[in-house]
Amino acid sequence: MVKKRGYHHGNLRQALVDAALQLIEAKGPTGFTLSEAAKQAGVTPAAVYRHFAGREDLISEAALQGYAVFADLMEYAYNKGQPSALASFESTGRAYLAFACKYPGHYVAMFESGISVNHTPELAQVSGRALGVLEKAASELSANIPPEKRPPARMVSAHIWALCHGVVELFARGAPGTKSPFPPEDLLESGIGIYLRGLGLIKPDE
Repeated sequence: MVKKRGYHHGNLRQALVDAALQLIEAKGPTGFTLSEAAKQAGVTPAAVYRHFAGREDLISEAALQGYAVFADLMEYAYNKGQPSALASFESTGRAYLAFACKYPGHYVAMFESGISVNHTPELAQVSGRALGVLEKAASELSANIPPEKRPPARMVSAHIWALCHGVVELFARGAPGTKSPFPPEDLLESGIGIYLRGLGLIKPDE
Protein backbone atom coordinates (compact mmCIF):
# COMPACT_ATOMS: atom_id res chain seq x y z
CA MET A 1 0.00 0.00 0.00
CA VAL A 2 1.27 3.48 -0.87
CA LYS A 3 1.88 5.54 2.21
CA LYS A 4 0.17 8.93 2.08
CA ARG A 5 2.62 11.71 2.71
CA GLY A 6 0.32 14.66 2.14
CA TYR A 7 1.18 18.12 0.92
CA HIS A 8 4.48 18.20 2.81
CA HIS A 9 6.02 15.79 0.36
CA GLY A 10 9.69 16.72 -0.09
CA ASN A 11 9.35 17.76 -3.72
CA LEU A 12 5.77 17.11 -4.71
CA ARG A 13 5.92 18.79 -8.10
CA GLN A 14 8.81 16.65 -9.29
CA ALA A 15 7.36 13.53 -7.67
CA LEU A 16 4.20 14.05 -9.72
CA VAL A 17 6.20 14.51 -12.93
CA ASP A 18 8.16 11.33 -12.20
CA ALA A 19 4.91 9.48 -11.52
CA ALA A 20 3.42 10.78 -14.76
CA LEU A 21 6.47 9.61 -16.72
CA GLN A 22 6.10 6.10 -15.33
CA LEU A 23 2.40 6.06 -16.17
CA ILE A 24 3.03 7.44 -19.65
CA GLU A 25 5.46 4.60 -20.32
CA ALA A 26 3.00 2.02 -19.00
CA LYS A 27 -0.32 3.38 -20.29
CA GLY A 28 0.37 6.15 -22.77
CA PRO A 29 -0.24 9.89 -22.33
CA THR A 30 -4.03 9.56 -22.21
CA GLY A 31 -4.23 6.29 -20.32
CA PHE A 32 -4.00 7.61 -16.78
CA THR A 33 -5.75 10.09 -14.53
CA LEU A 34 -4.44 12.73 -12.17
CA SER A 35 -5.70 10.59 -9.32
CA GLU A 36 -3.45 7.76 -10.52
CA ALA A 37 -0.49 10.12 -10.71
CA ALA A 38 -1.22 11.33 -7.18
CA LYS A 39 -1.46 7.76 -5.90
CA GLN A 40 1.81 6.87 -7.61
CA ALA A 41 3.48 9.88 -5.96
CA GLY A 42 1.97 8.98 -2.58
CA VAL A 43 -0.21 12.07 -2.11
CA THR A 44 -3.89 12.91 -2.22
CA PRO A 45 -5.50 13.97 -5.53
CA ALA A 46 -6.27 17.40 -4.10
CA ALA A 47 -2.55 18.07 -3.65
CA VAL A 48 -1.97 17.78 -7.39
CA TYR A 49 -3.97 20.94 -8.09
CA ARG A 50 -1.63 23.02 -5.98
CA HIS A 51 0.92 22.54 -8.76
CA PHE A 52 -0.93 21.64 -11.95
CA ALA A 53 -4.23 22.80 -13.41
CA GLY A 54 -4.85 19.39 -14.96
CA ARG A 55 -3.31 16.39 -16.65
CA GLU A 56 -2.34 18.44 -19.70
CA ASP A 57 -0.26 20.79 -17.56
CA LEU A 58 1.40 17.83 -15.86
CA ILE A 59 2.31 16.23 -19.19
CA SER A 60 3.49 19.62 -20.47
CA GLU A 61 5.94 19.84 -17.57
CA ALA A 62 7.20 16.33 -18.38
CA ALA A 63 7.67 17.42 -21.99
CA LEU A 64 9.47 20.58 -20.90
CA GLN A 65 11.93 18.60 -18.83
CA GLY A 66 12.38 16.15 -21.67
CA TYR A 67 13.14 18.88 -24.19
CA ALA A 68 15.71 20.37 -21.82
CA VAL A 69 17.57 17.05 -21.65
CA PHE A 70 17.09 16.53 -25.39
CA ALA A 71 18.49 19.95 -26.26
CA ASP A 72 21.51 19.37 -24.03
CA LEU A 73 22.18 16.01 -25.69
CA MET A 74 21.83 17.52 -29.15
CA GLU A 75 24.25 20.32 -28.30
CA TYR A 76 26.72 17.83 -26.83
CA ALA A 77 26.46 15.66 -29.94
CA TYR A 78 26.97 18.65 -32.22
CA ASN A 79 30.03 19.85 -30.31
CA LYS A 80 31.45 16.33 -30.23
CA GLY A 81 31.46 16.26 -34.04
CA GLN A 82 33.24 19.59 -34.45
CA PRO A 83 35.09 20.86 -36.37
CA SER A 84 33.62 18.54 -39.02
CA ALA A 85 30.22 19.72 -40.24
CA LEU A 86 29.45 16.21 -41.49
CA ALA A 87 30.37 14.55 -38.19
CA SER A 88 28.30 17.06 -36.23
CA PHE A 89 25.29 16.52 -38.46
CA GLU A 90 25.45 12.74 -38.22
CA SER A 91 26.06 12.91 -34.48
CA THR A 92 22.88 14.92 -33.86
CA GLY A 93 20.89 12.27 -35.71
CA ARG A 94 22.30 9.53 -33.50
CA ALA A 95 21.58 11.64 -30.42
CA TYR A 96 17.90 11.74 -31.37
CA LEU A 97 17.71 7.96 -31.43
CA ALA A 98 19.69 7.60 -28.21
CA PHE A 99 17.38 10.02 -26.40
CA ALA A 100 14.24 8.19 -27.51
CA CYS A 101 15.61 4.88 -26.26
CA LYS A 102 16.89 6.20 -22.92
CA TYR A 103 13.99 8.52 -22.05
CA PRO A 104 10.83 6.87 -23.45
CA GLY A 105 8.44 8.63 -21.07
CA HIS A 106 9.80 12.05 -21.93
CA TYR A 107 9.82 11.17 -25.64
CA VAL A 108 6.13 10.25 -25.60
CA ALA A 109 5.24 13.37 -23.61
CA MET A 110 7.10 15.49 -26.16
CA PHE A 111 6.01 13.92 -29.43
CA GLU A 112 2.97 11.70 -28.87
CA SER A 113 0.86 13.39 -26.21
CA GLY A 114 -0.77 16.01 -28.41
CA ILE A 115 0.70 18.78 -26.25
CA SER A 116 1.69 21.72 -28.46
CA VAL A 117 5.21 23.08 -28.11
CA ASN A 118 3.46 26.45 -27.74
CA HIS A 119 1.56 25.28 -24.66
CA THR A 120 3.82 27.56 -22.61
CA PRO A 121 6.51 30.09 -23.59
CA GLU A 122 9.08 27.99 -21.70
CA LEU A 123 8.19 24.87 -23.68
CA ALA A 124 8.36 26.77 -26.97
CA GLN A 125 11.77 28.17 -26.06
CA VAL A 126 13.42 24.90 -25.07
CA SER A 127 11.93 22.92 -27.98
CA GLY A 128 13.20 25.61 -30.32
CA ARG A 129 16.66 25.26 -28.82
CA ALA A 130 16.70 21.54 -29.63
CA LEU A 131 15.54 22.03 -33.22
CA GLY A 132 17.97 24.93 -33.59
CA VAL A 133 20.94 22.61 -33.02
CA LEU A 134 19.91 20.37 -35.91
CA GLU A 135 19.23 23.38 -38.14
CA LYS A 136 22.66 24.80 -37.33
CA ALA A 137 24.31 21.50 -38.21
CA ALA A 138 22.29 21.33 -41.45
CA SER A 139 23.20 24.91 -42.34
CA GLU A 140 26.92 24.29 -41.92
CA LEU A 141 26.75 21.10 -43.94
CA SER A 142 24.61 22.67 -46.69
CA ALA A 143 27.21 25.39 -47.16
CA ASN A 144 29.21 22.80 -49.12
CA ILE A 145 26.46 22.56 -51.77
CA PRO A 146 26.50 24.98 -54.72
CA PRO A 147 23.94 27.76 -54.09
CA GLU A 148 21.83 26.86 -57.12
CA LYS A 149 21.43 23.28 -55.82
CA ARG A 150 21.26 24.06 -52.12
CA PRO A 151 17.99 23.24 -50.32
CA PRO A 152 17.02 25.41 -47.33
CA ALA A 153 18.82 24.31 -44.17
CA ARG A 154 15.47 24.08 -42.39
CA MET A 155 14.26 21.63 -45.02
CA VAL A 156 17.38 19.47 -44.64
CA SER A 157 17.00 19.40 -40.86
CA ALA A 158 13.29 18.59 -41.21
CA HIS A 159 14.10 15.65 -43.50
CA ILE A 160 16.59 14.21 -41.02
CA TRP A 161 14.24 14.88 -38.10
CA ALA A 162 11.51 12.94 -39.94
CA LEU A 163 13.91 10.10 -40.72
CA CYS A 164 15.00 9.87 -37.09
CA HIS A 165 11.43 9.98 -35.87
CA GLY A 166 10.36 7.29 -38.32
CA VAL A 167 13.14 4.90 -37.27
CA VAL A 168 12.28 5.48 -33.62
CA GLU A 169 8.56 4.95 -34.08
CA LEU A 170 8.76 1.90 -36.32
CA PHE A 171 11.78 0.03 -35.04
CA ALA A 172 13.34 1.46 -31.88
CA ARG A 173 10.30 1.41 -29.60
CA GLY A 174 8.92 -2.01 -30.43
CA ALA A 175 5.81 -0.89 -32.30
CA PRO A 176 3.32 -3.79 -32.66
CA GLY A 177 3.60 -5.68 -35.92
CA THR A 178 6.90 -4.14 -36.96
CA LYS A 179 10.25 -5.86 -37.00
CA SER A 180 13.43 -4.98 -38.79
CA PRO A 181 16.30 -7.36 -39.56
CA PHE A 182 18.65 -4.44 -38.90
CA PRO A 183 19.43 -2.55 -35.67
CA PRO A 184 17.77 0.90 -35.51
CA GLU A 185 21.19 2.54 -35.35
CA ASP A 186 22.21 0.90 -38.63
CA LEU A 187 18.95 1.89 -40.30
CA LEU A 188 19.40 5.49 -39.25
CA GLU A 189 23.05 5.69 -40.27
CA SER A 190 22.43 4.14 -43.69
CA GLY A 191 19.36 6.33 -44.25
CA ILE A 192 21.29 9.50 -43.46
CA GLY A 193 24.11 8.29 -45.71
CA ILE A 194 21.74 7.75 -48.65
CA TYR A 195 20.21 11.18 -48.12
CA LEU A 196 23.58 12.93 -47.95
CA ARG A 197 24.84 11.11 -51.06
CA GLY A 198 21.77 12.36 -52.87
CA LEU A 199 22.79 15.90 -51.95
CA GLY A 200 26.35 15.23 -53.13
CA LEU A 201 27.76 15.67 -49.63
CA ILE A 202 29.16 12.15 -49.44
CA LYS A 203 31.00 10.41 -52.26
CA PRO A 204 29.30 7.28 -53.65
CA ASP A 205 32.07 5.01 -52.32
CA GLU A 206 31.95 6.38 -48.76
